[in-house]
Amino acid sequence: MKKILIIALVVGISFSCSESFFNIQPQGAASLASLSNKNGVNAMLIGAYSLLDGVGAGNTGRQSTISNYVFGGITSGDAVKGTDIGDQPEQEYIEQYNWLSDNTYFLGKWQHSYDGVARANEAIQLVGSPDVKDMTDAEKTQVIAEARFLRGHYHFEAKKMWDKVPYIDDKIYVAGDPNSTKVVNDKDIWANIEADFDFAAKNLPAVQSQKGRASQWAAKTYLAKAYIFQKKWAAAKTLLEDVLKNSGKKLMPNYHDNYRNITNNNAESIFEVEFSVNDGTNGNNGNAGDNLNWPYSANAPGRGCCGFYLPSQNLVNSFKTTPDGLPMIGSSPDGTADTYNAVDLPNDQGLKSDQTFNLDKTVPVDPRLDWTVGRRGVNFLDWGPMPGYSWIRNQNYSGPYTGKKWMYYLSDEGSTTHSTSKRNVNNNYRLLKVSSVLLWLAEAEIELGNLQAAEDYVNQLRVRAKTGSVQDASINYVVNPYPKGTFAAKGADYARNAVRMENRLEFAMEGHRFFDLVRWGIAEKYLNKYVKEESIDGKDLSGRTYNKRGYLVGKTFTSKNNYFPLPNDEILNSQKNGQPTLKQNPGY
Repeated sequence: MKKILIIALVVGISFSCSESFFNIQPQGAASLASLSNKNGVNAMLIGAYSLLDGVGAGNTGRQSTISNYVFGGITSGDAVKGTDIGDQPEQEYIEQYNWLSDNTYFLGKWQHSYDGVARANEAIQLVGSPDVKDMTDAEKTQVIAEARFLRGHYHFEAKKMWDKVPYIDDKIYVAGDPNSTKVVNDKDIWANIEADFDFAAKNLPAVQSQKGRASQWAAKTYLAKAYIFQKKWAAAKTLLEDVLKNSGKKLMPNYHDNYRNITNNNAESIFEVEFSVNDGTNGNNGNAGDNLNWPYSANAPGRGCCGFYLPSQNLVNSFKTTPDGLPMIGSSPDGTADTYNAVDLPNDQGLKSDQTFNLDKTVPVDPRLDWTVGRRGVNFLDWGPMPGYSWIRNQNYSGPYTGKKWMYYLSDEGSTTHSTSKRNVNNNYRLLKVSSVLLWLAEAEIELGNLQAAEDYVNQLRVRAKTGSVQDASINYVVNPYPKGTFAAKGADYARNAVRMENRLEFAMEGHRFFDLVRWGIAEKYLNKYVKEESIDGKDLSGRTYNKRGYLVGKTFTSKNNYFPLPNDEILNSQKNGQPTLKQNPGY
């Protein structure tokens, strides 16, 4: 759905003089009376949708972009901040687990989440007004269902960031009263989030007339995700099976179909955040929140800026496979027995683009690697082989790789990029998709004791990776499904680790990983192992050594880092009667 200029709902201005001459309606804003109709309600609802991409809530967008690359990516071991030291230091602190409550990124994310909540509540309040007379009851109910879906989403984003957060609904929220939203954060709000998604699931159509609007299946899938986060395995399984069997959604034949603008809103997508370009706006509708995350070269996608959000060596290593095409994992569910990171996949760290580098293409890897990561000597979409050093802003600091999933094809430049910036693109963000459903079902089946069923779900994705398109036919791609009975033979902990690894391979660089590590209860062990290994000199299969991310030496993830600190400004602003209503998370 294209974003629109949001019509502000304003409260009238009062004057000391009583003459009607001075009772002037504000210019450029709509009165409540002018909004109290079908068009006004729809404008309000679209205003709530428009914040899904993370842009437009009074911050820069990168603090609250839907990809969550800062909070879910560079914290997770999948990626590093990139660029060079000192650029966006707030991100450096977050990457290194030095989290302070005055970090502007936390403030931006909080403000965005609750701006989204406010817009959803305003749509619900407006459509419920008796002054709206040109809508049927069924139309009004659908608007409320869509708004509650969005309200559930924005609260979910806050919940996974900070855990104890306030829940603000349309009964609490009063647009003209700042004190109405000063709600204590001493309750678990999962039940409220569930209620929003449940209402949406029961009142939304199976198929929407416009792309980008929430459907019944999107609501059911999001409700199942809430259950998964709470370990309500049986309830999640019931919903996810319903989605899988009855939604009409299915895996696309090629993994890369989920990362191209020409396959937006495909059969695998259950809910997408819509981006648009060349639509008469300034470009912010085209994934502007991720506009730092492009190669640092005028000869690359984006055409030169800014070198952020780069894959870690650890992530790249995780795509290595055994000769029989399986991940190099162990039986510990926290990943600490995995062996893929013992020796690095060959890379060009320390070598400039004009220096000789011959990539060893014989090492077996999962083909999803080269749809996820740009690495020297491997085709980069249709741009030719990635040249390495010249695409990286500071390779010594941030490593030799670049992200790929949000990049565009050279042949699509212009049609998929905004006229004023080739870093604003219309490649949608797939928030909910069938691949997620399969892996959540695999998790649920393991916890319910059905290891073979879990293996079957994982193997659907591995078969797709094996039979689908590949980025570069010269690479030794080897991926196979688990032989039947592997999970049962190796036990539940191995099965858990296998599902978690598949989750990483399937969704790398999509901003989910950190939140998954936390909900699995393995973040502390997993991330401290990652930091220790990523901070020391590397060694590849040829025996060549090189520096990796030395700035991570001595950095530590502790249990308090499972959740971020509440923004200090928001705690101060929450005061009522001289006392803050918001309480800081433990350890901050």
